[in-house]
Amino acid sequence: MLQISTGSGQLWEVDYPTADTVTLNGHPFAWDLADLGEGRFHVLHEGRSYNAEVVSVDFAAKNIVLKLNGQRVELNAKDRFDLLLERLGMSNAAAAKVNELKAPMPGLIVDIRVAPGQAVQKGDPLLVLEAMKMENILKAPADGTVGTIKVTLRDNVQKGQVLVQFS
Repeated sequence: MLQISTGSGQLWEVDYPTADTVTLNGHPFAWDLADLGEGRFHVLHEGRSYNAEVVSVDFAAKNIVLKLNGQRVELNAKDRFDLLLERLGMSNAAAAKVNELKAPMPGLIVDIRVAPGQAVQKGDPLLVLEAMKMENILKAPADGTVGTIKVTLRDNVQKGQVLVQFS
């Protein structure tokens, strides 16, 4: 089950008990969906036609931006685990401030793409770590400002070593 909400405060409970069955707020939802490719779809529902385009999807935050008949619609999804955390009063636990970036594995720092004091957004590349002959781009885990870079170019690092501290 998913709980879907929009910025305007609308809320729906969507369930998919089988692969080809969908319920909306406990009632069967009948629709015809045609994939037009490149994130575009044509939807028929209750005799009405809709053009839908997926503008962006953030799987980690469970946010989806669509264009429905040219109108921008932002959707936020919560699964049963998100709802359980909310009921337990722990919904903000995942939003805790990130203070540092640690090495996910041992390797060699081959590129540093930020400087102290630089503002970064979640997903921005910070460092490139070479491990097992592969280059891994380490990205900002959240929005913030780079405080201190704890490594220099060509440093060998160990798993769990602090690479960047945020201020």
